[in-house]
Amino acid sequence: MSFKCGIVGLPNVGKSTLFNALTNSSKAQAANFPFCTIDPNMGIVPVPDVRLNNLAKISKSKKIINTTISFVDIAGLVKGASKGEGLGNKFLSHIREVDAIIHMIRCFDSDDIQNVNPTVDPIRDLEIIETEMMLADLESIQKRLEKNNKKNVDVEQLKILEIALDCINNNKHLTILKDQFSKKQLNQSGLLNVKPNIFVCNVDEKSIQNGNKYTKDFISKYGEENTLIVSADIENQINELENSEKKNYMDMIGLNETGLNLLIQKGYKILELNTYFTSGPEETRAWTIEKNCIAPKAAGEIHTDFEKGFIKAETVSYEDFITNNGWVNSKTNGKIRLEGKDYIVKDGDILNFRFNT
Repeated sequence: MSFKCGIVGLPNVGKSTLFNALTNSSKAQAANFPFCTIDPNMGIVPVPDVRLNNLAKISKSKKIINTTISFVDIAGLVKGASKGEGLGNKFLSHIREVDAIIHMIRCFDSDDIQNVNPTVDPIRDLEIIETEMMLADLESIQKRLEKNNKKNVDVEQLKILEIALDCINNNKHLTILKDQFSKKQLNQSGLLNVKPNIFVCNVDEKSIQNGNKYTKDFISKYGEENTLIVSADIENQINELENSEKKNYMDMIGLNETGLNLLIQKGYKILELNTYFTSGPEETRAWTIEKNCIAPKAAGEIHTDFEKGFIKAETVSYEDFITNNGWVNSKTNGKIRLEGKDYIVKDGDILNFRFNT
């Protein structure tokens, strides 16, 4: 299952630097001028999970395969983008293709890095982006609700668009749609403002541990739950170090865990994703599923034939697998269950599927 997170923000707030750190590459050109990134760069990033190594050690696996998440570096938006300012609607269309939006917010002072606004104000900057996304949604809704186009929209989507239009006209956030419609229905609407958000406050090195006046103002308004404080520049530096040097450097600057790992974890949380595992002598592998995923659909992540011919799933929890040192002892000690088509797979389950071809 492939999920995409799009990194958006005003020009020169650190989007491409963060993307480079995430993908451990220099794929995105980072330069000190607006609109450096024209076409969106995409990187597929392995999701770190300490459970994989533990399972592989017990199963004596030849290979370890992480599950992945994709990040898209989307070029900087500016005020008026919905009307074509800057590089305009081209970028807004790229945002429609992602599952979640990472808002990169400038929370640092610098005479060296050009700022498109005269002052540093993270709340104002986010409001500019949100306004442009709202205007883009408004234009899209109005076009689809025009008499000539309305006949091409199904009843369910019409209802979503009509409620969304009422929300925008009355200055209400479109998140209220989540109480009435499924994630799949909302994704089909193509609306930008129903996508889940992560706010990344990009700070300088001295603000990594405790933040600064800009992050404090931002968090007081938007809260801590979906907000991360990260230094994209420092994350990039960490990624350029050898593994043996990384921990020493992180200890020196007071980081317990990289911001990138925290960002991936938060991405999984807001996208409501779980991980299950398959583990044996050939490989131990992580698989991404949505929460409340039933066993046949989880099997379909491996191969569609597994879903079509699903019979049962041999299931053991991660804790029991580790405690009992693998499949054999887990079975001997009664920790393996045979689950059917209605079983909801839990995060950390190790599964072995039985199926007909």
